[in-house]
Amino acid sequence: MRAEARVAGLMDHVARALAYVGGTVLIAIAAMTVISTIGRAFVGLQVGLGPVPGDFELVEAGTAVAVFAFMSWCHLNQGHVTVDIVADKMPVWANRGLVLIGNLLVLAVAFVIAWRLWMGLGEQVTWFSQPVRDMLGFGYKPFTNNTTYILGMPFWYSYALSFVGAFFFTVISVFTVWRATNDLLGR
Repeated sequence: MRAEARVAGLMDHVARALAYVGGTVLIAIAAMTVISTIGRAFVGLQVGLGPVPGDFELVEAGTAVAVFAFMSWCHLNQGHVTVDIVADKMPVWANRGLVLIGNLLVLAVAFVIAWRLWMGLGEQVTWFSQPVRDMLGFGYKPFTNNTTYILGMPFWYSYALSFVGAFFFTVISVFTVWRATNDLLGR
């Protein structure tokens, strides 16, 4: 139990930090959207003001980063949607078993998401020699960097930042399975 409590504190700090990062990204996206929208009103006035170039590209990338940053906090605090109509009528041990099954399913989904983001990142980066790419599981080196149309921002930026959130979502999912197992066993 002491080990679980120590790890719970660490997981809380990690999830909280990621949530703050996600919130900061969302605030930045909202502010940029407001500035860009106001800038559109000045387009025809010839005063040198206008929309933020590539605003929709930044919203797309920032939203992905924010979503993955929030997933750890949501899962750690059991904030996912549940249907308790049947579960409320079941005994405590059965509810704990359902929580464990749910956490195992979330762990499987979190792992697949992190794995596929890692593979997608490998398809976006052009660096590393082929032996290093093979060791990382990146596959063959792409011929060119994929970039956004207006800003020319490499796609791998959002893949890498999203992978960080997905990785910690997987780690926290492992912890929640451990926590649910201890609850089911009555520890």
